[in-house]
Amino acid sequence: METYERIEYRQGATQPTVAPAVILVAAAKQAAIILAVILIFLLLWEILATVQNVPTFFLPKPSVIARRLFAAIADGVLTRHVWITWSEALVAFFIAFAFSSTLGYFLAKSPLLEKAVSPFIIASQSLPIFAIAPFVLILFGNGYWSNALMGALVAFFPMLVNTIAALRNIGAEERILMRSFAATSRQTFLQLEVPASLPYLFGNVRIGLTLAVIGVLVVELFWADRGIGFLLNFARGQFDTPLLFAGIVALIFMNLTMYIIVAILERVLMPWRYLPR
Repeated sequence: METYERIEYRQGATQPTVAPAVILVAAAKQAAIILAVILIFLLLWEILATVQNVPTFFLPKPSVIARRLFAAIADGVLTRHVWITWSEALVAFFIAFAFSSTLGYFLAKSPLLEKAVSPFIIASQSLPIFAIAPFVLILFGNGYWSNALMGALVAFFPMLVNTIAALRNIGAEERILMRSFAATSRQTFLQLEVPASLPYLFGNVRIGLTLAVIGVLVVELFWADRGIGFLLNFARGQFDTPLLFAGIVALIFMNLTMYIIVAILERVLMPWRYLPR
């Protein structure tokens, strides 16, 4: 039914529409509700922390955290560490995405290859990240690329599984239809497999970015000398709790920014999913 309605729309048949202003008003209302909930939470936090006279090193007030956040941004400390973690996480994601997409494509196409490779992949995932870390440190040293590689290892397996599921979810009828039109492998890939896999692809991107950030952050917490993880560890050691919360806030905004970018790309590349029904 969805496919039929989409064909009618492309051929110029009338389709129920919603005015852009209505969509914007609905989005603004939703954003206003979320913002109001956040502000109420912060206000209650501020009031309770003031009334109870909670020590700053234990639980600082939002106003104190905000001042420390802006001070860390002004002197460049926070922005430098955020940029390092962000760049490491993006590199980790792209490494994991490239390898998981390529390997997942061939595994989905060849059950025999999957049976041969799966034991090694599962064995590698059964090891905790800190069991693999010494080998990565020996090969790449303690630095940018070792952090990015560890983030990629954390994100790789879920993205691989999602890629295989996306390609195997394509129905036999669609493949038969492509063969009936004498479509080449390249045409089948570009005109069937890629469009049909787009919902899984964007799910892959969300999962991969989140896990890449987590992987990089964990590594930075333990042996890095830069990045948000290092900053959080440093603030904890100095009992600078406002800086600790400021780093957490920066991390939240970093993840939120990446999520918004992915959501925009999804609307641009898959507009039919957001057509009014």
